[in-house]
Amino acid sequence: MITDNLIAGNPSGIGAETIKAVDPAKRTQTSELFKCATEDELNTAVQEAYNAWLTYKNLSGSKKAQFLRTIADEIEALGDTLVQRVMIESGLPEGRVVGERGRTCGQLRLFAELLEEGSWVEARVDEAMPDRTPLPRVDIRKMLQSTGPVAVFAASNFPLAFSTAGGDTASALAAGSPVIVKAHSSHLGTNALVAEAITKAVKKCGLPGGVFSSVQGSGRTVGKKLVKHPLIKAVGFTGSYTGGMALVKAANERKEPIPVYAEMGSINPVFVLNQKIKTEGKAIAAQIAGSVNLGAGQFCTNPGLTIVEKGEGLKEFMEALTEEFAKLDAATMLNETIHSAYVNGKKECVDQAEVSLLFDAESNDDSWKGRPGIAQVSAKDFIKNNTLHQEVFGPFTLLVVCENKEELNEVTRALEGQLTGSILGTEDDLNNNPTLIENLSQRVGRLIFNGVPTGVEVCHAMHHGGPFPSTSNGMYTSVGTDAIKRFVRPLSFQNAPQSILPDALKDGNPLNIWRKVNGLTTKE
Repeated sequence: MITDNLIAGNPSGIGAETIKAVDPAKRTQTSELFKCATEDELNTAVQEAYNAWLTYKNLSGSKKAQFLRTIADEIEALGDTLVQRVMIESGLPEGRVVGERGRTCGQLRLFAELLEEGSWVEARVDEAMPDRTPLPRVDIRKMLQSTGPVAVFAASNFPLAFSTAGGDTASALAAGSPVIVKAHSSHLGTNALVAEAITKAVKKCGLPGGVFSSVQGSGRTVGKKLVKHPLIKAVGFTGSYTGGMALVKAANERKEPIPVYAEMGSINPVFVLNQKIKTEGKAIAAQIAGSVNLGAGQFCTNPGLTIVEKGEGLKEFMEALTEEFAKLDAATMLNETIHSAYVNGKKECVDQAEVSLLFDAESNDDSWKGRPGIAQVSAKDFIKNNTLHQEVFGPFTLLVVCENKEELNEVTRALEGQLTGSILGTEDDLNNNPTLIENLSQRVGRLIFNGVPTGVEVCHAMHHGGPFPSTSNGMYTSVGTDAIKRFVRPLSFQNAPQSILPDALKDGNPLNIWRKVNGLTTKE
C-alpha cells in the first residue's frame, strides 16, 4: 500500500506531516503513516491535471468508456484486500462493503455506457438560413464540454461509492475532467488502494498521468488550498453542512468563483397517513425502524423525521414503532467525531422540554456504537422549535404528531430543503392530501410514495439533490448519469468550419448520436 500522495501517477511524500487512519471498532490507530500533501504537491497535481485536460477532454467517448471500465476492473482485482481494509477503517460489515464495491463499479460502467451512446452532450444544430427575411440566420451549433480539472472530497459514510472512485469522480472523468481527490481522513488505506487502482487504469489506457491524483491531509488546509487553486473549475463534496459551506465560501472568495456541488445532509421526512396506519401500521413500523437503523443511520437519506396525524390505529402504531426500535442492534459508527455528534445531537433533541423519549437503547460501554432512539413531539411544538429541525446523523427519528390535516400541511411548509420526502398512504390517503403532496414536492429532490428513503438507485432518472440546505445547488444530482452535467458547460460554435467542429456537431452526424437539428430530434 502506498502511503504517499499520488501525484499524476507518481508517489510523492516530500512533507514532514503525517496522519493515521483509525479502526472505529477497536478505537485504535492503524500502523501506517500517511504523508500530508504540501502546497507544492497540490500545485503540481493541479497543473498536471490541467495539462492532461487539454488532451483528455477531446478523447472519444469510447476511449473514456474504456478507461472507466478499466478502473472498475482494477478495483475488483483488489479482491478481499480492499474489502478487509474498508471494514477495518469503517466498522461496516462485509456484506455492506461488498455491496458498495458493486455499486461503485456499477456506476463506473453505467457512465461508460452513457459515453458510448453519446447523446448526453446535447448537440444542437441550427443551420444557416441566408435567405430568411427580414434577417438571415447564421449557422449556430451547441454542445456540452468539460469545464476543466475537478476537486473531489471523499465522503466518510460511503468509503467507496462516494469517495475516491465514487460518483463524483466517475461523472467528472466521464465529462472529460481530470480529478484530484482529497482523501477522507477516516479511510486513508481504502483511498490508497483505490487510488492505486485508478492509476493502473490510467497507465493501461495510455492516458496522461495528470488525469488523476490523490492527496491527503486536513480538509481545512489541504482542502481549502485545493479549492482556491485557480485551475480548479468545480468541486464535488458529500458531507456535513459546516464542511460543505466552508468550501462554498472558499470557492466564492476566489477571483473566479467556481461551483461547489455539496450534498450536505437532510432529515428526509416520512409522512404516514391515516388509512395506511389503520390497515398496515405494524408492517410500516418495522419498515421505518429498519430504515432508520440501516448502516447505523449513517445515510444522507436516513429518515430522521416521521410525521403522523391523530386517528384510528395511531396508538397501536406508536407502540409497534417503539417495540421495533427495542429490537434493533446498535452498530459501530464510522469514527469518533460522527459518534460524538450523534450522541450530542440526540441528547439536544430529547432534552427539549416539549419532547418525550419513546425509546433509547442503553449504553453500558464506551464504544462508538450508534444506539437507536425515537422521541415524540407535537406538531405545534415542532414548528416553533428550530432545534428540532436539525439533522441528527445516526439511528434516530423524531415522531411528530399532528392534530389534523391542517397541522400536517403546516409541518410540511415549515420544513427546509430536503433530499427526499416520503408519503406512505393508501390510494384514498393520497387522493385526500393533494396539498401535502404539492407542498412536499416543493421542498425535496425526490418524492417517494409508499417506500422509505434509504436506497438510492444509480440510474438515468435518479435525482439525488434537493433545495438548500440539503445541497448547495438543488438543480444538480450527485447520483445517476445526470451527475455528469455538474462538470460541463455549453459552448456554441457560430459559422465554424467543419474541420474545427467537434464530431458531435459535424454535418452527417459521424457519431450517429441523437441531436436536435433545426428543432427536430434526429440522428440525421
